Amino acid sequence: MLCSRVRVEEKLLFAALQERGIDYERIDSREVSFDLNDNGLLEYDAVLVRCLSHSRAYYLTRWLDNLRVPAVSAHRAVATCGDKLLTSAALQEASVPVPRTVIAFTTEAALEAIEALGYPVVMKPLHGSWGRLLSKVNDREAAETILEHKTTLGGVQHSVFYIQEYVEKPGRDIRSFVIGDETVAAIYRDSAHWITNTARGGKASNCPITPEVDHISLAAAQAVGGGFLAVDIFEAPDGRLLVGEVNHTPEFRNSIAPTGVDIPGKIVEHLLEVAEMKQAGR
Repeated sequence: MLCSRVRVEEKLLFAALQERGIDYERIDSREVSFDLNDNGLLEYDAVLVRCLSHSRAYYLTRWLDNLRVPAVSAHRAVATCGDKLLTSAALQEASVPVPRTVIAFTTEAALEAIEALGYPVVMKPLHGSWGRLLSKVNDREAAETILEHKTTLGGVQHSVFYIQEYVEKPGRDIRSFVIGDETVAAIYRDSAHWITNTARGGKASNCPITPEVDHISLAAAQAVGGGFLAVDIFEAPDGRLLVGEVNHTPEFRNSIAPTGVDIPGKIVEHLLEVAEMKQAGR
């Protein structure tokens, strides 16, 4: 398992590996270095990627690809899900329904795009999780202020303007978990705030995996590269389901009890299947 800080999720995964008698090692991404001419990781049948740092996960999974060591999730999923623009593009290419999204590279173009979409809109950084740096923009004055702040702050996080239509949710959204080719669990995340992440106080409860939830979850996971993924789904006022984001290193501690699903156990079982495929030469 490739990780840095050991959270509740990683402890649960270690326990699931130990319960099944799996021979495994923890690789601390803060300590590892790799030589492009060294095949040292060829001894591993599969690697479970749980890096908090996107840059580490991005480059380490690319190295694993080069060594032909399968990763869960693999480089394609890490590279795509770590960038909201690439995620939206992959989803749209696969005809997965998403909120209307516009990208702009200057404040003038961004303001024009916001006005064309109509207020309110949501502005997001291309990289990041846990609902950080999201802004609901309700009017032109707020748009001008946020754009000025982002321009003044500068840096990679603020150099591209990712603008999305605001979806009026019914006080909740859906997070589904896809492992391999199965939607294993889903939760509602209820909150009085428009940001419903459990990391921001959203309350988790079981969401039935309807055929519609299953279909859009699997389609979204396949579009970005598969593996172990969390798919954030919005219920639009007209009844449509829309995919907001896909996360390649999701937390799941708050989803086990309400769903009754052994998520860490299912992750490990999928990892074993991936390892067996490597051993079989497939």
